Amino acid sequence: MRSEEKVTFGRRAFRDRVDAGRQLGELLAQRQWERPLILGIPRGGVVVAAEVAKRLGGELGVVVARKLRTPGQPELAMGAVTSDGTVYLEEDVIRGMAVSPAELEAERRLQMAEAAARERRYGSDWRERARGRDVIVVDDGVATGSTAKAAVRALRKAGARRVVVAVPVGPPSTLEELAAEADEAVALFTDPLFMAVGAYYEDFRPTTDEEVERLLKTQGPQGPG
Repeated sequence: MRSEEKVTFGRRAFRDRVDAGRQLGELLAQRQWERPLILGIPRGGVVVAAEVAKRLGGELGVVVARKLRTPGQPELAMGAVTSDGTVYLEEDVIRGMAVSPAELEAERRLQMAEAAARERRYGSDWRERARGRDVIVVDDGVATGSTAKAAVRALRKAGARRVVVAVPVGPPSTLEELAAEADEAVALFTDPLFMAVGAYYEDFRPTTDEEVERLLKTQGPQGPG
């Protein structure tokens, strides 16, 4: 795990996702990449990924990973799943909340279908594009990192040559877990008192599907990027 600086909770490290992406792109540009494919996790992660792709001269795309909601406590993630069914499970949460196998499977199927629907909307074909490539998975920040972990596992199954997770900010423990899951995890800032991604942004307004589609249209495989 590589992090450039530790910060105290409450510091506004970034103006917005574009600013975060530009800073992250500068950090990643310090190393060599071979035909990099930069995959943002929608929605906010795609804005950050677009700036990284510009700086690296890489190809922009998306990989959708959906949070698995804990029954009765939907804000609590018990893992994440991608459109091909690849999962990352938070086993402690599943045991602690006594989630049954049937409940877990029902949520997995629901979120897998939603991930597939979103990828169809975005025109994503990450499985074909990732094979044999350097792939950088980008989000606007991580808390538990469940979605990024599921994405990494799916990309390994798809035959990516190298998978790196890159984010503007997250807690040190999560970045260490991501580094163990991926080939490398890179963050601009880590905070041991981390509580929420939005706390590090001056502007953290929601990203729309239309904004994601615009970025993919202008910077995707058919665009100038």
